Amino acid sequence: MTPGPLEEAAHALRAAGWRVTPLDLTGVTDRDGFMERCVRALGLPDWFGRNWDALADCLGDPDWGPASPGRLLVVAGWREYAGARPGEWAIAQEVLASAAGPYPGGAALSVVLDLGGSDQPPADQPG
Repeated sequence: MTPGPLEEAAHALRAAGWRVTPLDLTGVTDRDGFMERCVRALGLPDWFGRNWDALADCLGDPDWGPASPGRLLVVAGWREYAGARPGEWAIAQEVLASAAGPYPGGAALSVVLDLGGSDQPPADQPG
């Protein structure tokens, strides 16, 4: 991520104790590739089903999705996937949007699409 408003926001959120998790989709052209990137970026468990319902379940699970006080999921490099599979990308956006928000216990998940390049902020830690 190049210096700019998104990097500044990520820095401020880290300072407030949030996790910032990059999800770089550069080179992804199908659902399988998308799911594999989610596994790596979020540190999802081996039993993760690699389908939309399973992703929604994991994103809403405090062990992998929201964090306290919050997690910012930065999705970058997504344009190739969106162009190659617009229907799948629409589903991915629905899953991400429905998972975003506050959760019980003070946890939160926010998702942003990086409209710039595919460079990402350093991950705090997997998961």
